[in-house]
Formats: sequence, C-alpha cells, structure tokens
Amino acid sequence: MSDNSKKIENVIIIGSGPAGLTSAIYSARARLEPLMIEGEEAGGQLMITTEVENFPGFDHGITGPNLISVMRKQAERFGTKFITRNVTKVDLSKKPFEVTVGKEVYLAKSVIVSTGASAKYLGLPSEKVYMNRGVSACATCDGAFFKDVEVGVIGGGDTAMEEAQFLTRFAKKVYLIHRRGEFRASKIMVERSLKNPKIEVLYNTEVTEVMGDENSMNAVTLRDTVNGKTKNFPLQGLFLAIGHKPNTDLFKGVLDMDATGYLKTRPGSTYTNVPGVFVAGDAQDPIYRQAITAAGTGCMAAIDAERWLEANH
Repeated sequence: MSDNSKKIENVIIIGSGPAGLTSAIYSARARLEPLMIEGEEAGGQLMITTEVENFPGFDHGITGPNLISVMRKQAERFGTKFITRNVTKVDLSKKPFEVTVGKEVYLAKSVIVSTGASAKYLGLPSEKVYMNRGVSACATCDGAFFKDVEVGVIGGGDTAMEEAQFLTRFAKKVYLIHRRGEFRASKIMVERSLKNPKIEVLYNTEVTEVMGDENSMNAVTLRDTVNGKTKNFPLQGLFLAIGHKPNTDLFKGVLDMDATGYLKTRPGSTYTNVPGVFVAGDAQDPIYRQAITAAGTGCMAAIDAERWLEANH
C-alpha cells in the first residue's frame, strides 16, 4: 500500500457518466473533496451518443462527449480528484470502505456507485460500424432524427413495443423484427402495436448484417429463423431493444439488486442496504435511462451522502 491509500476520503464516486459527475459537482461544492474513479472508458453511454437534443440548457443540442467534458470541467473546478482507471474490487463489509484499483487500495467514509448500464447489442461487427449512423439503442434519444423513413426495431418485450410505437411519430414505417413466433411483451402492448397501421411485424426473423455507405446504413440482411433463408431489406434506421445490463458485477452478493442486476434503493432516496453506500443513475434505473434523470439522481446521492456523513462522522 502506498501513502495516498492511507488517506480516508469523505466520498469515493465510482463511475463518471452524468450521474457520477453531477454527484461530484454537488459533493465538491459541499467541500467533501470527492475522489472519482472514472474508469478507463470514462463518461458512460453518452460517449457513444452523437447528438443530445433533450438535455435542458443546450438549445441547439450538444454532442454526448462535449456534454460529459463540460460536466467534468465543472466537477474539477470545485476540487474533484480523478483517477482514470477501473475499480477492480470493493470491500463494503468494513469501515472505512475499501475500493481497490489494481494494486492501490483507497479508503472512504462513503461511496456513491454510478457505474451505469450498457445496452445489449447483437454483436455484429457491421452493427458497430453504423452505431450512431443509423443504428441506435435508444428510440427516445434518437427517434427525431428518423423522420419519414423506414426503420426496424429488434426485440420482443415491452421495451421493443414502446420503442416501435414511439418511432411511429417520426418514421414512415416501423418493422418490429422478432426472432420468435410470439412476443413476451404484455398483451396490451402487443395489441397496441398490432393495431398501429405504421407497424409491421416480422416474426421468426433476425438481423445478421447491417449495410450502408460511408455516411449511414441503408439496409440489413434478414434471416428467417425457421427455414434459414436470407434476404436484403432496405432500412434507414435500426433500433435495438433487447435489453440493458447494469454494470454492477462488482457489487454482487454485497448490495441488494434485482434479477437483472439493477441495484435496489430505499424508496425516495439513493440509500442502498449498506449504510454509507449510495447509488445513482442507470445502475439503479431500468425505467427512464436518460442523461437528465441520471444527473438528477446524482444530485440526490450527493445530498444523501453529505447528510449521512454529517450525522455519522
């Protein structure tokens, strides 16, 4: 252990998306001198988002990386310290808490978890190529860019139904692409989708390739999961609605989580089941998953941590 690990931090923030950075701004302004371990892929999901048009305060929109950069500078200005590495282990069973980064162990009186979530992808190389150039994992974020064109939504759950319905406000036509013969979404959501004249369902179908030019995608290869036949199909946009996975493996068996891995908080707060450990952003939010809601819970976590420290230290 080196000398800097002897210091006990007031608060360590794990993760650096809008939730973590907002909690850093608030706790830094409260003179808590937070230490943010931002991870090697700092900035979270916004780093793979091109245009953000729905974050209040930017009337002409802002790119995801620019939004993160502005927030980070703000957190730094008030005295946040940053470590751009991944947390490898946490021990929340003793006080002070231990947060391990490689060979270094950092000690903390309180911890804010803001490790976010990752959209699940099909895993096709071509899907990566056209990410943000037609391929998206968030209809509410990107739907408005797809006016009067034909798009596809991949998935069979409630999220896929919601995204398909949302996209009909902009797109000329929405194809719901589902690899099975029936949906696992709730009956009412399925009925609503089937009734919508702009939505067409492609059952027993999967996407095996995304194609396009250097600017954007313009077609996909569809494979029939029953007979294996493939065909090319023109589409200007492709939305993945096959779920998200919260980045919470570090906390398995330590913090209460649901079956998917979303961390559970006490209602109306950011408190976890371990006193002094708080969680903000997409690591605990399977419902809204927006930059602005993540930032809001980041503010809550900082205030919760500050009050908890006041009462307990």
